[in-house]
Amino acid sequence: MEPAMHDDQLDISGPTVRALIDEQFPQWRELPVRPPAGHGTVNAIFRVGDELTARFPLQPRPGVRAWLEAEAAAATELLGRTRFATPAPVAIGEPGPGYPLPWSVQTWIPGVVATDQTPGDAFASDLAEFITGVRALDTHGRTFTGDGRGGDLKDHDASMETCFDRSESLLDVPALRRLWSHLRELPRGDTPDVMNHGDLMPGNVLMADGRLTGVLDVGGLGPADPALDLIGAWHLLDPGPRATLRDELACDDLEWERGRAWAFVQVMELIWYYDTTNPPMAGIGRRTLARVVAADMGR
Repeated sequence: MEPAMHDDQLDISGPTVRALIDEQFPQWRELPVRPPAGHGTVNAIFRVGDELTARFPLQPRPGVRAWLEAEAAAATELLGRTRFATPAPVAIGEPGPGYPLPWSVQTWIPGVVATDQTPGDAFASDLAEFITGVRALDTHGRTFTGDGRGGDLKDHDASMETCFDRSESLLDVPALRRLWSHLRELPRGDTPDVMNHGDLMPGNVLMADGRLTGVLDVGGLGPADPALDLIGAWHLLDPGPRATLRDELACDDLEWERGRAWAFVQVMELIWYYDTTNPPMAGIGRRTLARVVAADMGR
């Protein structure tokens, strides 16, 4: 058995998923249930036939149903608004024997995740197109709320301090503290919030023949700092394609640097947290951190 990633992680087995589906959605009783390749960090994900996925939150949290409903609303808002495939919400399941929380069903989007890929300029252009399309969505007067990424960088001081403390044996923490002391001071100014996907990590991006074909985990779609989706530049791209992305988005120096700051915030949390329980995820963090630090050294 693989180690749990979270202290309060729920266990969800294939037979339990099969039973929940058969009981609550009898129209899918004949569809095979199987886990996809890879492991989610927020949801346990199972294929249901060829066109659906069942997603089971791995951790108890207050208001799980409201969270799933908000994810479905975000997925609906993005669906069909760019030429790139994104999941469509299908249903919300109920708690049942062997699993205590509501859960969700989405459409399956085929493709290869970008985790082990080295995308080039064509992919960078596609990614710029996706980011531009998301930014074009109407905020309907909404602004950033909550304590996640996309608001004020300084609001992450406490979580970053935890990351530095937990990373003492893993990383060059004194150098990273100096980098954070610079990044946290980057001004936002009066730049208004725009819509962002919010989590353009390799595991959420699908490719085929070197091109972007789809984007997953769209439930975090919402208004935030325009620089937030620039984390994809650091997670996904080497310097040449990264410059192509920047040129096509016409980012000024401040916005580009804030995007690097948001990437730094995310990967510092990934590396220590998943170091032993999900080494591939920690490895993604290390690769992105190396890009972030190299850019600082080249300034």
